[in-house]
Amino acid sequence: MNISKIIKRYKYFLIFSFVLILVSIYNNEFGVYAFKNIKSSLIQMLCVLPPVMILLGLMDEWIPREYFMKYMGDGSKILGILLSFIFAFFAAGPMYAGFPFAAVLLKKGVKFSNIIIFLNAWCVTKFSTLLFEIGALGYKFTLYRLIINIPGIIVMGYIIDLLVNKKPHKI
Repeated sequence: MNISKIIKRYKYFLIFSFVLILVSIYNNEFGVYAFKNIKSSLIQMLCVLPPVMILLGLMDEWIPREYFMKYMGDGSKILGILLSFIFAFFAAGPMYAGFPFAAVLLKKGVKFSNIIIFLNAWCVTKFSTLLFEIGALGYKFTLYRLIINIPGIIVMGYIIDLLVNKKPHKI
């Protein structure tokens, strides 16, 4: 790989690194704070992503594409929506861990609206998040929020599918 391809591939990383170095020269305290946050985020990602990638690799190999297409593909209807919510409900980790999972779902032929529903539900209906929310805000608030959010997630999934469906989805 030649140097111009490397620079083109990592141009945003290089630009932000350069800006961070300039900021550090101007305000050393802020620069040290920023580098500590970057280090913390990288450590967190390195702890979360390898197990996610291993599980995704196993899922990709062990579960045939036909199952995903049958249960979550174009003809899946309510079952596909329900499975998207169930996968998201039992998900663990931060939102960025959901994107590789979504890529595998796309590769396996899952309907795009179900992928969007899964990603939105990952943010809103995760079991661990719901437990925290019930403890902090109470079960009534959580229940009302879910009653509002769940239909919104489904509608959003179908709207985005309609808007994006004009282009082929490939990984």
